[in-house]
Amino acid sequence: MNLTNYEKKVLYGIAKFPNANDRQLAEKFGMKQSTVAAIRKRLREEGYYKVFSIPMLQNFGAEMMAVIHTNFNPVIPMEKRIEITEEKIEAAEEIFFSVGEEDKGFSLSFAKNYTAIGKINDIRTTTFGSLGLLEKEYPKEVIFPFEISKTYRFFNFAPLLAKIFGIKDDNKYEENFFSIKNAELSNREKKVFCKIIEYPELPSKDIAEMLGITRHTVGRMRRKFVEEGYIKTMVVPNFEKLGLRILAFYYVPLNPHTPPEFEKDELKELLHEEIIFFATRRFEFVAISIHPDYESYKMCKTEIMQKLKENDWISLIPLIRTYSLNKTKIIKDFNFLPITKKLILA
Repeated sequence: MNLTNYEKKVLYGIAKFPNANDRQLAEKFGMKQSTVAAIRKRLREEGYYKVFSIPMLQNFGAEMMAVIHTNFNPVIPMEKRIEITEEKIEAAEEIFFSVGEEDKGFSLSFAKNYTAIGKINDIRTTTFGSLGLLEKEYPKEVIFPFEISKTYRFFNFAPLLAKIFGIKDDNKYEENFFSIKNAELSNREKKVFCKIIEYPELPSKDIAEMLGITRHTVGRMRRKFVEEGYIKTMVVPNFEKLGLRILAFYYVPLNPHTPPEFEKDELKELLHEEIIFFATRRFEFVAISIHPDYESYKMCKTEIMQKLKENDWISLIPLIRTYSLNKTKIIKDFNFLPITKKLILA
């Protein structure tokens, strides 16, 4: 990783404040606007990060987010397994992110209801079972209905970047990412909404030309979507370029006798800097962390386990799986468009 201090600040700033313009980032970090603009352009062109627009589908008919994790019997090479799953499973509109290694994998989905998730899981189990891919256990699903769950981090890389870059990050406030508010869109707004999800970095002028409307109209709608919380922006850094080598997946059932207080957000105590994803219900949570090396992973895991045990929040052994990022295959890379179209344009 050969980034200057200025480049580290700008990359961190882009992840922390994804909707900030060059002037705003320059003011935050005491830099020239032209310097920020040049660095942003260079980092983007050299593939240091990708930008995604996340649809807040909990406001448009989606009832839940689902996490499916599976152990595999590696009798079939991963490439062949991926070929089969891409055709039969990953093609499902609900799945927006999926990764796999030789003997394990997990995916995340948004869904209108449990029936949609159940259908995918039935196909998954039938496919894997017929190929002899499954170990003794079925694929496991963890369901997070938006009304009764909280997501403190949804692929938020800013705390991780602050740690590995040595930048002080004082803002520790973590709100529920998927807060619910009822929303309605006009037919024209629906078309613009879907285009923004499909092309998150495309200028309003280009989207306007695609749809045959004015740039002013697209700009006004884009501002509305952001200000009303209908769309949020996510910046994902390039793991390889930053020397990130280990991903850890946690599924933790909580002690039903002495669980953390859900209303008081007590589980926020577990939000280590290297955790990029954290979703919880009253009696379970899923977390994903990313690390530069095994020692870093071990320290993070130890801190999480110590807090869980000190507070008597667990009674069962958590499921923790590690993935080597240079061997892990991203099967579906943050594709929110299919489920957005399915729900918005229905």
